[in-house]
Amino acid sequence: MKRRYFSFTALSLVLASGATMAQTKWDLPTAYPANNFHVENLSHFAQDVDKATGGKLKLTVHANASLFKANEIKRAVQGGQAQIGEILLANFENENPIYGTDGVPFLASSYAESKRLYDAQKPVLEKLLNAQGMKLLYTVPWPPQGIYTKKEIASVADLRGIKWRAYSPATAKVAELIGAQPVTIQAAELSQALATGVIESYMSSGSTGYDSKTYESLKYWYDTQAWLPKDAIIVNKKSFDALDPATQAAVTKAAAEAETRGWALSQEKNDWYKKALTEKGMKIMPPPAKLTADLKQVGDIMLSDWIKKAGPDGEAIIAAYRKSAPAAKK
Repeated sequence: MKRRYFSFTALSLVLASGATMAQTKWDLPTAYPANNFHVENLSHFAQDVDKATGGKLKLTVHANASLFKANEIKRAVQGGQAQIGEILLANFENENPIYGTDGVPFLASSYAESKRLYDAQKPVLEKLLNAQGMKLLYTVPWPPQGIYTKKEIASVADLRGIKWRAYSPATAKVAELIGAQPVTIQAAELSQALATGVIESYMSSGSTGYDSKTYESLKYWYDTQAWLPKDAIIVNKKSFDALDPATQAAVTKAAAEAETRGWALSQEKNDWYKKALTEKGMKIMPPPAKLTADLKQVGDIMLSDWIKKAGPDGEAIIAAYRKSAPAAKK
């Protein structure tokens, strides 16, 4: 009986050890706070993967740049320091213009236009990431971008010389073209930069303004709807390929659901953030005609420059995007 007991115990330990070894754990860094809608969607995605794989694949979400800073996440995933991560594509335009497709002002100013631009960009983006050892899982756009200021503005001339937050090559280029002083500040550092006067104005969504409590420092937000930059969830290709086919399928399915959910959530939260900012004392303003015209000129310059830098791939993306436009807008 004792021998049987010991044999059974040994077998149990072996099986338990095998079960432990079979479980795969991935780190998922993101630059945004846990209550941001992107991170809430990420957490939902992680839970779906856990459930679909029966706990075989566990994703740990590291919010608020706690594991890697925003501009470090792509390299971390590419090098295998993190198996999966969330990045703002436009942050990496200097590395390859294709990443900055959705950072061109007024190229795509609505959710419908942003989705068509993404459809045109996606094949090229997937090919680019694949060549760098990564796989695109899904994207979710930020709400349309507006301008946060301390005072009312009527035109670009009112922004000249102002300390302007630049979080991507595109926002730095906008600063250059409007005569502002670009200061590189990532999302996790934004509240402090505003409180200490390091920056006086910036261009971003209602989501960023609410999360960073911008309403405590700046009182105006001009709803210019300039562009909708996308966050992408990318995975290290070797890590993904190491998963068994059933787990790969579960991840892919959960990612597709997260993309659909995320796009709808972004649109839904866009109105919510505007209301929430208003309740916090911020004035949500329509852009004056002169400001809109000035910014449109900035957008035209940036689109022309972007196409030159992006070459044939960029030309193909813009051609496909314009071809997909409703007849009235062509």
